[in-house]
Amino acid sequence: MNINIICVGKLKEKYWTDAVNEYLKRLKIYANVKVIEVLDEKAPENLSSLQIKQLLKKEGERILKNIHNGAFLITLDIEGKNLSSEELAEFLNNKMANGVSNITFVIGGSLGIYEDIKRKANFSLSFSRMTFPHQLMRVILLEQIYRAEKIIRHEPYHK
Repeated sequence: MNINIICVGKLKEKYWTDAVNEYLKRLKIYANVKVIEVLDEKAPENLSSLQIKQLLKKEGERILKNIHNGAFLITLDIEGKNLSSEELAEFLNNKMANGVSNITFVIGGSLGIYEDIKRKANFSLSFSRMTFPHQLMRVILLEQIYRAEKIIRHEPYHK
């Protein structure tokens, strides 16, 4: 399984980088996981709705350049479907069983995800109705992918 995680923005703090690297290391035996960072746009306070759309479009164009043809596209979106860890494992396992070998997750920036990417997505996933920093969301997603791999293989970790 090849999994790409496209993220808007770079990790600046060492603790985020350490956490991401730990889960990437753990995942090596299960899947080829790659994190792709795209440049985020500076978003000053009090942007108009038109400015927000323009900003999201610029970020979205950078994201689109990194989505491979044929990849199963999953956006992380507050309005997406909530799944338990077990349901995510079942979802990913079903995709693999049905011949999907490339999955791409997209984590937007502070203002969300460009609408064209949302429309292109095969699935929209929500981890909560709450808003999380996109740096933390990267760690949470990696941990849940790792947990899903352990669940699929009936290995200890998941409780």
